[in-house]
Amino acid sequence: MNNKIVDIDIISNEAYRHGPPHEIFTRLRHESPIILAPGLEEGFPEKFWAITKHADLVSVSRQFQIYSSALKGSLMPENRPDLEDSRLMIDTDPPDHTRLRTLVNRGFTPKAMRMLEDHFREVAAELVSEGLKSGDVEFVEKISAELPLIAIAELVGIPVEDRHKVFDWSNRMIGSTDPDMSSGPEDAQSAAAELYMYFNGVAAARRADPRNDIITALIDDTAQDHLREHEFELFMLLLSVAGNETTRNGISHGVLALTENPESFEQMRADLSVVPSAVEEILRWATPVNSFRRTAVCDVELRGHEIKEGDCVVMFYVSANRDEEVFADPFTFDIRRNPNPHVTFGGGGPHFCLGSNLAKLEMRIIFEELAKQVKNIELIGDVKRMRSHFVHGIKQLPIRLS
Repeated sequence: MNNKIVDIDIISNEAYRHGPPHEIFTRLRHESPIILAPGLEEGFPEKFWAITKHADLVSVSRQFQIYSSALKGSLMPENRPDLEDSRLMIDTDPPDHTRLRTLVNRGFTPKAMRMLEDHFREVAAELVSEGLKSGDVEFVEKISAELPLIAIAELVGIPVEDRHKVFDWSNRMIGSTDPDMSSGPEDAQSAAAELYMYFNGVAAARRADPRNDIITALIDDTAQDHLREHEFELFMLLLSVAGNETTRNGISHGVLALTENPESFEQMRADLSVVPSAVEEILRWATPVNSFRRTAVCDVELRGHEIKEGDCVVMFYVSANRDEEVFADPFTFDIRRNPNPHVTFGGGGPHFCLGSNLAKLEMRIIFEELAKQVKNIELIGDVKRMRSHFVHGIKQLPIRLS
């Protein structure tokens, strides 16, 4: 097959203003599962290979020796200056990635999650109760965002009242393409600098007065290995964004789906045992992260296409989660869907989401509390979505709880 660029837009921020371009992805899955598309946005590569099928995404995810996160990073912009002297964990390959992941995994084990569950439930129950008292709520700000922010504060041991600083920093960083959330790349860089300064202050306090929290564990220079200063800063940035934005948007999309499918909420109210399955379907349905990139480290053939060394390869999770060969009636919201091998947390391999257990726990608890306390969830205004090719986000979700 030839390497002619197909003139199609599945990567510009504008293409996602009203949600993912599902019609285009559906056509691509059927007619051209792998295409060479134009980068379109400033700073993007001139062209990239678009991976839209579930099986191909899983294949690329698991072959890190061929499709590298480290070579040009995991995000679309080319020539990222931050890759020169510092890298987020998602911008590394094994063995560097393995080392970092092993270090930070201490705070994300299933045992650690179980220890937090009772407290998280108290928080979630109170959030839903307060929402009911208000009746009409801006759901993103008042409920979806609050539990993930409190969870981050509890995990790392910062004052809970500082959680809204994390909210502001992460919004400005991840929302740099949306004028409602950030004034642009310079504002995003400023937010990152403020976050680094804050958490370096917390780290200094832990060195002087160690505690039983994840920050103390990560910077313990008496341990055989620990995060160096800049590695620590970058991990706190990643945790603040990934631990806040993705779960917040998963919850928001789930509530929106329940307003559109009230019979599903009735099923949850009648039988709480269905909630874990509902969370998996919400994760598939929402797909809070649209895409990640890889770079080919050698010439390789995929589905008959010749991908050259150095080519940009972009995995579209939002498309793979609607793959008709994997999911029956993929555009039907089915909270009892089984099996449900969604790729919302990745397609396997070394980069499978470190915080998946935490995200599922938070979402399960929130939806259990909604099912326990709320009889009706009603959308009472316009839904405002993020203008972003990267994050499938909801900025505002006006809801009436009764």
